[in-house]
Amino acid sequence: MTRTPVCVACEGTVAPDGHCWDCGADQPDHRVRMEAIGARGAAGVSDRGSRLGINADALALAAAGEWTAGVVCDGVSMSPRAERAAQLAAETGCAALAERLVGGDLPETALSRSAARAGRAVEALSGAGSPAPACTYVAGAVGPEGLWVAWIGDSRAYWLPERGPAVLLTEDDTGEFGAISAWLGADAEPAEPGSRSLRPTGPGVLLLCTDGLTRYLANPDELRAAVPPPRPGDSWLPAARALVGHALDRGGHDNVTALLLPVGDR
Repeated sequence: MTRTPVCVACEGTVAPDGHCWDCGADQPDHRVRMEAIGARGAAGVSDRGSRLGINADALALAAAGEWTAGVVCDGVSMSPRAERAAQLAAETGCAALAERLVGGDLPETALSRSAARAGRAVEALSGAGSPAPACTYVAGAVGPEGLWVAWIGDSRAYWLPERGPAVLLTEDDTGEFGAISAWLGADAEPAEPGSRSLRPTGPGVLLLCTDGLTRYLANPDELRAAVPPPRPGDSWLPAARALVGHALDRGGHDNVTALLLPVGDR
C-alpha cells in the first residue's frame, strides 16, 4: 500500500492522479481504492469517490502487542501534494504510535508524541518559500483496558457499541464557515492534539473516518446502524466497505475513508 507505483506501460513514475509522468498512460485503480486488514479483525477502506481525480485520504493500521493502532488522515485540498502529506502522516504516526505502545508509554503519551512525529514528517515536505503540504489527523489506540483517540483537524472518531448509545469522541477543529483551524504542516500553528479516552463496558468498534463519510453520516447512532457487525472472529472489512459504499451511493463528492478497530470479545 505504501510502495511507489511503477507505470504498467513503460515502468515510468506514476503521478498522484494515476497517470504516468513519462508516457501518460492511465494506471488501473491507482489509489482509487485502498483496503487494509489488520490483527484482531481491524480493517479499513479508502476510496477516491466519484468527483475527484486524486485520493488525498490515507489510512494506516498496526498491531502493537496487545494494542491495535490506527491513523486516518485527509489531505487539505488547497495545499500542494495533499495526498503525500496524508499518506506520510498516516504511515509515520501509526508506526510511531505502535512503537511507543509496545515500549510501554501510556496511551495518551504515545498518541501525543506520535502525532508530533507525524507533524514533523509533514513539515519536512515543505520547501523554502513554497506553499506547505497539509493534512488532518486522527489516531486511535485500542487495548485491553479501553480505547484512546487523538486528533488535529476535522477527521473524526466514533465509539459504536453493540449495545447502548454511540458516541462522537472528537471535536472538529473548525472556525468560521466550517474551515479547519488546525492541521499538520509547516504553516500550522503549534497545537497539542485533542484527546479522549473511554473504557467500554461491552464490545463494539472504534471508527476513524474523514469528512467524506461524515458529510453523509454524521449522527453516531445512524453510523452504528450502517455498520453490519461481522460474525465472531471475522474481519470488519465488509463493515468498512459498507460505510464507504453508503457515501458513494449518495454521490461520493469527496474522498472517503473508514477505519474500524474492534474492542472487546464478541
